[in-house]
Amino acid sequence: MSKLSYVGIDLGSTTTKSVVIDDDLNILGRGITNSRSNYDLACQIARTEALVDAQMSRLRSTLADHRVLADHVKILAPSVERSFRYRQHIRLFDALDRECMAIAEGKPDLTAVLADLLAEMREETEKLFSGLSAMEKRKSEFFRDIAGAQFQRLAEHRANPKTMPYETIVGVFDRAIIKVENEGDDLTFEGNALEALDRSLSQYKANDAVRAAAAEMLEGLLADPPHIGCSVGTGYGRARLPFPKNQIRSEILCHGLGAHQMFPGTRTVLDIGGQDTKGIQVDDQGIVTSFQMNDRCAAGCGRYLGYIADEMNLGVHELGPLALKATRHVRISSTCTVFAGAELRERLSLGEKREDILGGLHRAIILRAMSILARSGGVDEEFTFTGGVAHNPAAVRALRDLIGENYGKRTINISPDSIYMGALGAAIFAKRETDAGRAERGVGSQSEARA
Repeated sequence: MSKLSYVGIDLGSTTTKSVVIDDDLNILGRGITNSRSNYDLACQIARTEALVDAQMSRLRSTLADHRVLADHVKILAPSVERSFRYRQHIRLFDALDRECMAIAEGKPDLTAVLADLLAEMREETEKLFSGLSAMEKRKSEFFRDIAGAQFQRLAEHRANPKTMPYETIVGVFDRAIIKVENEGDDLTFEGNALEALDRSLSQYKANDAVRAAAAEMLEGLLADPPHIGCSVGTGYGRARLPFPKNQIRSEILCHGLGAHQMFPGTRTVLDIGGQDTKGIQVDDQGIVTSFQMNDRCAAGCGRYLGYIADEMNLGVHELGPLALKATRHVRISSTCTVFAGAELRERLSLGEKREDILGGLHRAIILRAMSILARSGGVDEEFTFTGGVAHNPAAVRALRDLIGENYGKRTINISPDSIYMGALGAAIFAKRETDAGRAERGVGSQSEARA
C-alpha cells in the first residue's frame, strides 16, 4: 500500500502550481498549469499533473528495480514518459480539432484552411513527442503555448489578406482554446498509462517477456495509487480554491516555510510572482517574523514582464537572455504597466537597443524589489529567491549585483523548483494539519509507525 501523501496548491495570478510530498517531506511530484478564470479547473489540473509526476517517479523506480525490466530502464523509462505526454497532448488536440471545425461550420473556405492546418499540426505533434531529446525540444509544457505557437505559424503560411485574413484564422484558435481548456479532459495517470505503455513498447519493439513484465508492473502501480491525507491551498487566488478555511494558508507563510524546507539556513526570502512582490524574514524554524509586499499594482512582477514581452513580440522566456546581452543599462523611469508601453516605444524611437532597454528594465524591477526587502528588514545571511521570475537570468544577475552593492557578500539560493516554493510550503502545512488530527485521535504518524 502507498504511503500517505500531502498536496499543496499555489493558485497564482498567471500559473497554478502543485506539489505532492510524503510523510518525510520528500517531494514526490510537481505540477503546473496556466491559471484561468475557472480556478477550480486550474487547481484540478495542477493537482493532477503533480500526481502524474509522482506516479512517473514510482514507475521509474519500479522499472529500475524490476528483475526483468531493469536492463531496459534507460530507454524504456523516458520512452514511457514521452508516450504519456503525447497521450495527454493528443487528447487535448483532438478536442481543439473538434472545436475549430465546429466554429468554422457553414464556412467552406475557412473549413478547408483549418482542415489542412490541423492535419499538419497533427503530423508535427508526432515528431514533437518522438526521439530521446523530445522533452527538451519543447519550450513550454502548456498545451495552449505549444498548440498556439504551431497554429499561428501555420496560419501565417495560409493567410491571404483579401480572401482569408490571418486574424480570421487565428481568431478560431482563440475561441476554441478557451472551451478546450475549461471543459478539461482525463489527463490522469490512471486514464492514460495503459495506452502510453503500449505505444512505448511498440516503438521499442519489445519482446513478449518484456511486454508481459511491463504490463504486470503497471497493473501493480494502478492498483495502488497515491493516498492523499490532506490538501492545503495558498496563492493570489487562494480565496477561490475549493477548500475549507482550515486548509487555506497565506502565501507569505507558505513561501517562507517552503524556502526554509528547501534551504534550512534561509533568513530572508524574496518572492516575485505574477501579480505581487514579497520580502519575507523568517527564523530558524521557517516562521515568518516580518514581511512587506508591493501595493495592488503589478509593477515589476511577472505580468509586467509579460506585457513587455508582448510589446516587443517576444516570449517571456526570451527577455532575460536578451537582457544579458546589454552593453549599457538604459534608465527606466517607471515600472508601471500602464506607462511601460509608451516609455518602451519612446526609447526604441530614440534608437536605443532592445537589449539595453531590457537590461535597464530588469535592473529597475530588482531595484523596486530591493526597496521592499529593505522595508521588511533587509537582506540577512542567507537569502532565497522564489517565484517564476527567479528563472529569469537577467533578474538573477541584477539581484546578485544589487545585494552585493548594498549588503556585501551573501549566500543566495535559487532552486530549479523556485516557482513551486509556495506550493511546497502549503504541502508541509497539509502534513501538519494531518499530524494535528492524528494527535487529537491519539494516532502516531506513519514515520513513527515505521520507526
